[in-house]
Amino acid sequence: MFARLRYLTELTQSQRIARRYFVTNGFDGVLAMLGLLMGFRVSATVSIEVMIGACVGTAVALFMSGLSSAYISESAEKRHELRQLEKSMVTSLGESAHGEAARLMPWLIALVNGLSPLLLALLILAPLFIAQQHAWPDFLAELSPLDSAIIGALSLTFLLGVFLGHLNERFWLWSGIRALLIAIVTAGIILLLNQFMGLS
Repeated sequence: MFARLRYLTELTQSQRIARRYFVTNGFDGVLAMLGLLMGFRVSATVSIEVMIGACVGTAVALFMSGLSSAYISESAEKRHELRQLEKSMVTSLGESAHGEAARLMPWLIALVNGLSPLLLALLILAPLFIAQQHAWPDFLAELSPLDSAIIGALSLTFLLGVFLGHLNERFWLWSGIRALLIAIVTAGIILLLNQFMGLS
């Protein structure tokens, strides 16, 4: 099954699309988590349960949005490509490998697009989950679970930038720093807005 899936992926070059979706929607998910966490950071005391509930709800919404939007757009694109290929070959390809790929690849790409923000969000929220179970390690006693989650979001932003630089064959360090700067600017804007509106 996996060999067949790999063949169909290579046949349609869908791995490139999936990688692009992973980075772009993953980046959106990480920034969304960072925004929520920074909002909690500058607000009045909020319980860990409320933080987890709000962040998980947002992550699930991003998953559903990424899944549905990618499937709708990619299924339409793959059907169009299949029709164009059928016209050029003057034959039906519904039962061929191309037809099978046109049906399966949109689901694969949609899963990548939906799962990337969800999984990255859950990874960012790991410190909050640990603290909720009253298992916060002693060596992190000086660092709150919320601050740890924020640092995790910034770190993942940097790693996504590094991965994107690798895909684009650019200098990985500069790509990572550029992505990190976007996250830092985002956090700074949130802090400034909260101060301006008197919420902090």
